[in-house]
Amino acid sequence: MVNRVIKRDGSEENFVIEKIVVSILKAGAPIDAARRIARKVECQFMDVDKVTAKDLTKAILTELKKANEEWYRNWVVFDRAVKRRLTETELG
Repeated sequence: MVNRVIKRDGSEENFVIEKIVVSILKAGAPIDAARRIARKVECQFMDVDKVTAKDLTKAILTELKKANEEWYRNWVVFDRAVKRRLTETELG
């Protein structure tokens, strides 16, 4: 099970599923959907100890897009406006 996240700056932090839930809530999803999507993402990394933030974001966005196009777009717009990050382009 994934225990650590390697952030974009190279530092590491503990994997906390609630951080994913909160981010998905900010994208507009209701709590039940946010928890369900976060669990799906967590399950994708069950066999690794560490995951990069980029891979984690890619998995989250894939699940968001499947669940609700608007939540996906909200996440991308937030990353661009607040975090000054072009999430779509860095996911390749």
